[in-house]
Amino acid sequence: MNTEPMILLVEDNPDHEVLAIRALKKNNIANSIAVARDGQEALDLLLPPPAKAAVVPQVVLLDLKLPKVDGLEVLKRLRADARTRLLPVVILTSSDEEEDMIRSYELGANSYIRKPVDFNNFIEATRQLGMYWLVLNEAPAIKRAAR
Repeated sequence: MNTEPMILLVEDNPDHEVLAIRALKKNNIANSIAVARDGQEALDLLLPPPAKAAVVPQVVLLDLKLPKVDGLEVLKRLRADARTRLLPVVILTSSDEEEDMIRSYELGANSYIRKPVDFNNFIEATRQLGMYWLVLNEAPAIKRAAR
């Protein structure tokens, strides 16, 4: 298993994906970045069948408006499974719906960030996000037990 801390970006919009990766790199965040382009792909990576190795990111950056399985359902399933219950999940979304924010926290999101429209603001938000979740935050080691 790869022990280098990595980021899982769950984003279906190719433009937002490129911007997020560019902003992370511009802020000298050297962690590897895996991308899931829909909610089902994220679940397949994080909660695979027992015979398959799971991706174990340091943090998940999760969009809400996703095809196949929406972000709130992904979050709900991650929190319901002992293997991913403690995994840091940051909602990174363009949604400005108050209900989305409330529901995200009810389901166990660690943080909720609205994507800034302006790229310079997005770079700064990403810098702060990276500094906190990848440098300052201390999280328990996520152990992958067999089912």
